[in-house]
Amino acid sequence: MPVWLEAAWWGLVGGAALVLGALVAWFVRIPAQAVSYVMAFGAGVLISALAFDLMDEAERTGGLPATAAGFVGGAIVYVLANAALSRRGARHRKRSRGRQPSESEVSGSGSAIAIGALLDGVPESVVLGLSLLGGGGVGVAVLAAVFISNVPEGLSSAAGMKQAGRGAGYVFGVWGGIAVASGVSALLGNLLLDGASPATVAVITAIAAGAILAMIADTMVPEAFERAGLATGLVTALGFLTAFAIERLS
Repeated sequence: MPVWLEAAWWGLVGGAALVLGALVAWFVRIPAQAVSYVMAFGAGVLISALAFDLMDEAERTGGLPATAAGFVGGAIVYVLANAALSRRGARHRKRSRGRQPSESEVSGSGSAIAIGALLDGVPESVVLGLSLLGGGGVGVAVLAAVFISNVPEGLSSAAGMKQAGRGAGYVFGVWGGIAVASGVSALLGNLLLDGASPATVAVITAIAAGAILAMIADTMVPEAFERAGLATGLVTALGFLTAFAIERLS
């Protein structure tokens, strides 16, 4: 299988976890506190992956200055884009209970939420594509982190969409589209950076890491803390440890 096609496949697999979470939320009533615990666990998984797999690798191949610049740049771009979408109704797109606006409350919020979900998923997918550039296969720890964290993201957000009165066509259209876009993003990340210098790949990786960390702080942790409360820190730590163990054992 060509490497670019393999990248698309793994990006699609990571994105499919969002659809899986949405399916659970649509057909099963999950207690809000349980959703928060799973979200906190997913946040810890992602933090571990970006620290040990993304930033560490970026710094070793591209140097600290380039990595730091990319990391801060990725965070800034994400925060600015998220702020613009938040003003259009996408601020609480990962909230499962009573926060997402309906289309009648905020016109255009449906599109903003869909774009926001895409914004959240693209950096992770690009990283999956980049992990294949060395020819050693997909990064198992990164793939596990993306999949594990995407399930609660899809679950929580889809539950909020359903409560806001959005139909199944919208909900599964959004997450199915994001899954496909994840595959395309991984494919493009692999194709466009094939043959690029290690420093360039390092900067792109750091940009993605910065965007992911900003996403965790802006969207995942608030949803987790709202219901899990003081247990959020412990559950996040357990998620971090799980991903760390996967990274060391893979």
